[in-house]
Amino acid sequence: MKSLSKYFDAYAYGFLVFVMFLTLSGCKREDKTASEISKIPVDLEVFRFDREFATATAEQIPALKEKYPYLFPEQFPDSIWIAKLTDTIQTELSEEVNKAFGDFTKETEDIASLFKHMRYYFPTFEVPKVVTVTSDVRYNNRIIYTDTLLLLGLDNYLGKDHHFYKGIQRYIAKGLDKQFLTSDITSALTKKIVQYPRNRSFLSRIVYYGKELYLKDNILPTISDAQKIGYTPEEIAWSKANEEQIWRYFVERELLYSTDAKLDRRFLDTAPFSKFQLELDSESPGRVGRYIGWQIVRAFMERNDVSLQQLLSLPADEIFKKSNYKPRK
Repeated sequence: MKSLSKYFDAYAYGFLVFVMFLTLSGCKREDKTASEISKIPVDLEVFRFDREFATATAEQIPALKEKYPYLFPEQFPDSIWIAKLTDTIQTELSEEVNKAFGDFTKETEDIASLFKHMRYYFPTFEVPKVVTVTSDVRYNNRIIYTDTLLLLGLDNYLGKDHHFYKGIQRYIAKGLDKQFLTSDITSALTKKIVQYPRNRSFLSRIVYYGKELYLKDNILPTISDAQKIGYTPEEIAWSKANEEQIWRYFVERELLYSTDAKLDRRFLDTAPFSKFQLELDSESPGRVGRYIGWQIVRAFMERNDVSLQQLLSLPADEIFKKSNYKPRK
């Protein structure tokens, strides 16, 4: 028995050394990647249209129109913009944005880091012109992205309890916080990269959102999982604690290959809670289908030697089968 004990001690020691080796190797790879990303040049300048407009005079409107023609629709006469200069709500919006963001230095650094990560993983990515605006709290269009232009509606990031958001449903207002700014920007960028599935199955759609969230794992490595998906810390904790129960519900009711469009409203769209039609509904956050898709994609990437670009082109069914996904218990 004594010699057997020594054998197991030696085995345990060897296993510990092996685990430490893998951990250190992983850390070295991560450090090397971070070092390479930090050296990527990014020509970023943030144009603070919100500030320029807030301090403009009527005489300066033509110059602003020339500088930012895409922000001044031709059908509106200059009198509209001149009146807006002294509008009390517009003035307060500008003041509140200034209080929340100041000179935008920290946010500019975060966006620059985001763009560096984008260029590392997607070398053809072109850094867009970034312009900050106030949008009269049009939260559905808080971020607007084209190939060359990125508009950031900063009045949509003043904090969930801001008095501007009193008439907005709480499940929406909780996302109107600057901690979600880079996550929302990344969501806008990835819509150009991750193709929405033609396959109408629920599995295809949850994996689509899983790909988007996995991209955030790589492009936004320093923010929390809650920030990536737009949850509170309590909501991400609930999702982790109930992952097995959520998955069992999807499987037992044969939802994965269903093409029922109502499943989007129940489990994928922004909502106060997910709709299992069970007692746990009121406890659950919305969009739990996206969370499950995220875990499937993570499991797939852990078990397969596939690049980020290759992942994006793979069909959901293949990702699911090769993921060997098993929810945490």
